[in-house]
Amino acid sequence: MVKQDSLRRFLFAELGLRGAWVQLGDSWREAKQHQQGEANVQLLLGQALAAVVMLSATIKFNGSMILQTQGDGAIRTLVAQTTHDRKIRGLVRANDRAEEWPAASLLGNGRLVLTIAPNQGEPYQGIVALAGDNLATALETYFLQSEQLQTRLWLFADDHHAAGLMLQELPQQQQEEEDWERLCLLADTATAQEMLSLDCETMLYRLFNQEELRLFNAEPVSFACTCSRLRIAKTLNAMGRDELEDMLGERPIIEVTCEFCGAAYNFDKIDIEVILRDGVADAYVE
Repeated sequence: MVKQDSLRRFLFAELGLRGAWVQLGDSWREAKQHQQGEANVQLLLGQALAAVVMLSATIKFNGSMILQTQGDGAIRTLVAQTTHDRKIRGLVRANDRAEEWPAASLLGNGRLVLTIAPNQGEPYQGIVALAGDNLATALETYFLQSEQLQTRLWLFADDHHAAGLMLQELPQQQQEEEDWERLCLLADTATAQEMLSLDCETMLYRLFNQEELRLFNAEPVSFACTCSRLRIAKTLNAMGRDELEDMLGERPIIEVTCEFCGAAYNFDKIDIEVILRDGVADAYVE
């Protein structure tokens, strides 16, 4: 039986190269049920979630990694987020009639942002121009420009699963171009059907059975949203009294809906006054 919702890291130690494989099932279906958009838009979100999980395996951190694109194509905003313990969520916003846009124009011209937001300390952010005609190519360009690391990604999604494969050279190690090209050519033979249906061991054996490969234990992936009444209250408090009072003048309750999970949070005049008067009181808003 295929073990879904898991990340597997692997290593070609003798070649100075590493890789990652991911397959999402329940976590992908739960993430996309809170999003709207045409099929091509939804599937790009699945690819982004598979990508950010694999990218998170390349560094050690405690916090969140956020992949975001903003462009002039059919997709205005695409956000995929994972925590260090592989809790994922994402959102996508697209223009009307996005199904009529060719795949190469979905992202358009804009920028790709990769953010590491640690639980403690300052966030780190890398920004590059969107390049290429798909998300995988854009991310490969990001790593080449920002990290000077050769990287290849293969991303797939359908209504039920999202999957990905990544190869990357190890930092500060010498790699032979011939080895890199050979492994990439082998990975190029992976089909969407195989990646979305086969388990990791079967997939990697089919691709790299002639190579010496070390496969690490599976890491579970699940959908989880980090929104809370406390977080929303902090956001409202930052808006200031004038803006909040203007909003309450139009309606008796300020309703905030989480774009990631659809959870709704309501704040009436008394709630807002407490937030503004006392700051954000944890005991009150939780």
